[in-house]
Amino acid sequence: MKIMVCGKGGCGKSTFSVLLARAFQKRGNPVLLVDADESNFGIPHLMGIEPPQDLMASFGGKKGFKEKLNQKFPADGEGIFIRKQTIDELPGACVAASDGIRMVSIGKIHHFGEGCACPMGILAKKFLASLKTEKDGIVIVDSEAGVEHFGRGVIAEIDVILDIVDPTAESFLLAGKMGEMAEAAQKPAFFILNKVEPAIEAIMVRHLDQKRVIGTIPRDDVMFMASLEGRPIETSTGAVDAIAEVLAEQLL
Repeated sequence: MKIMVCGKGGCGKSTFSVLLARAFQKRGNPVLLVDADESNFGIPHLMGIEPPQDLMASFGGKKGFKEKLNQKFPADGEGIFIRKQTIDELPGACVAASDGIRMVSIGKIHHFGEGCACPMGILAKKFLASLKTEKDGIVIVDSEAGVEHFGRGVIAEIDVILDIVDPTAESFLLAGKMGEMAEAAQKPAFFILNKVEPAIEAIMVRHLDQKRVIGTIPRDDVMFMASLEGRPIETSTGAVDAIAEVLAEQLL
C-alpha cells in the first residue's frame, strides 16, 4: 500500500507521516517513508537520524537528472527508474533507517536561484511507479504543502490519500479541493483532523465531507514541546494511539 499524506503548510503532515510510519512498524509491516517535500528539511530531525543523500543529488542534481532523463539509450541500460526495483537496489547513501523504518528523500531546494521544483515532481512520480514493495509493505509519502502533487500527477502512483486538516478555514477549503481532485483521479481520499480540542471538533466536521473523516488526533502538548525544542518525536504519546486506531479500523 502506498499512502500519500497531504495538507496545507503547518497542518502536521510530516509529524503525522512519522507517527503513521511508526504505527505501521509496530504492527509488523515493513515501512518506507518517502520525503517528497522539496521545501521541508524536518523529517530526519523528527526521526532522530542524519539526513540521507537525496535521490536528485545522486543523479548529479537537476542538471544531471535532466541529462539522464533525456537520454534515448541510457549508457547503463537502466535510465531513470524505467523498471521495477526494490529499495535495496538504491544507493546506500540514499537510504536512512530508524527503529526499523527506512527513509528516502526525493530532492530539496538547496541553493539560491537553482530553479523550480518541477524535476522533483517528475522524479517522485517515476520513483513511486517503479518501486516494488515488500510483502505487506507500506510506503508513506510526505508531500509538499498544497495540491501541486495532484497537478503533477504524482497521485496516480498512490493507493490512498490522507489529508491532514487542522482547525483553520484555509485547511477546510483545501480539503474540499483535494476531495474533488481525488475523485477525478479515482483515488480514495480521507481526512484526519489534527490539533483538535473537544470544543472545536464538531465545528471542524461541519466544514468537511463527513464521510471522508476517518480519525481525529487531539492536541498533544508533549508533541508540541518536542517540536518547539527540536527534539525527535516521542512514541509514547496519545497521538500514536490515535493513529494506530485509525489504521486498525480504516486502512488495513
